[in-house]
Amino acid sequence: MRKHYLDNIRWTTVVIVVIYHVLYMYNAEGVLGGLGKITNLSVQYYDIYQYLVYPWFMPVLFVVSGISARLSLDSHSDKEFIKSRSLKLLVPSTIGLFVFQFIQGYVSMSLGGGFEGLASAGVPKPVIYLIMVASGSGVLWYMHLLWIYCVLLVVIRKIEKGKLLAAGAKTPLWLIALFVFPIWGAAQILNTPIVSVYRIAFYFVFFMLGYFVFSNDEVIEKLKKIAVPLIVAAVAICVVFAVMNFGDNYADKPINRGFLYALDAYVGSLAMLAEMARFGDSASSFTKWMSAHSFGLYVFHYLGISTVALIFAKPGLLPAPACYILSLAAGFLFGYGLYAIISRIPFFRWAVLGIKKGGTIMTKS
Repeated sequence: MRKHYLDNIRWTTVVIVVIYHVLYMYNAEGVLGGLGKITNLSVQYYDIYQYLVYPWFMPVLFVVSGISARLSLDSHSDKEFIKSRSLKLLVPSTIGLFVFQFIQGYVSMSLGGGFEGLASAGVPKPVIYLIMVASGSGVLWYMHLLWIYCVLLVVIRKIEKGKLLAAGAKTPLWLIALFVFPIWGAAQILNTPIVSVYRIAFYFVFFMLGYFVFSNDEVIEKLKKIAVPLIVAAVAICVVFAVMNFGDNYADKPINRGFLYALDAYVGSLAMLAEMARFGDSASSFTKWMSAHSFGLYVFHYLGISTVALIFAKPGLLPAPACYILSLAAGFLFGYGLYAIISRIPFFRWAVLGIKKGGTIMTKS
């Protein structure tokens, strides 16, 4: 039986990510990567939304991806699993860069004045082109890491031979609580410089917990029983984190190495998992549509947001409120619109979305 709550976590989280990226694009807290502040406000209090959601929205996606990996491997061989993950993750995040996502690279570099800086430094045009292509990876970092994790999982499975999975089904609540400490420890290592989203060890722990622990129905049943207290605790921790760190760069060290950040990420993920398993394990025509289109929204939404920032916000052609509203609309329009178009074009559907001939769009699990 399909676990609808996993689908609902995916599409709900992607919508949260879209809203986050609009505020991130025009943030006033010095978080690099977007255009930056475009208002005359001394303090952009609404930017607190970023602090409330950033620590946990990607961790919960990696937990769900770990659970989905278990469901896939229960009915497919290791070879079939790697083949399917390579199609849906590796192809779009590598070949797709040269086929389509270089456009995102152009927009991102134009926003930050990258072309002028590289040209003035005497960087050869072919090298600038490759930098532009690499800059187009954007949100695809999630797919890069997830593919690596899937390959490592296959290797780990051959070593542990099901013993860890069996032990995971018996995990008591007190031990689940203690998992925050290895998460905190993982946050300290294998973090790439400059591009801070590649937190290899940190997200790997969430993926492994998803596979070995939270993919077991016995564990999910335990979480469902404490869903309400978990939600209350998560909200409280999110608020404390936001209040304590508002105005500082939440996406880089030292904040994203701290225990409070790890606690926020973990409890927030547990709360989302428990909440959806208990209250959101159902499907309607609306949720099915949102779930079926969530991958396209994730892949293409940032191009819409950044394009509005480049064309309208950077030159000041529209007032700030209009730029925010238009950016949000463009995020959804580009996400759903480009998916609808590219998913129907031969070769591009394979290279950009990982859809094989005669296939349909696959989720990001």
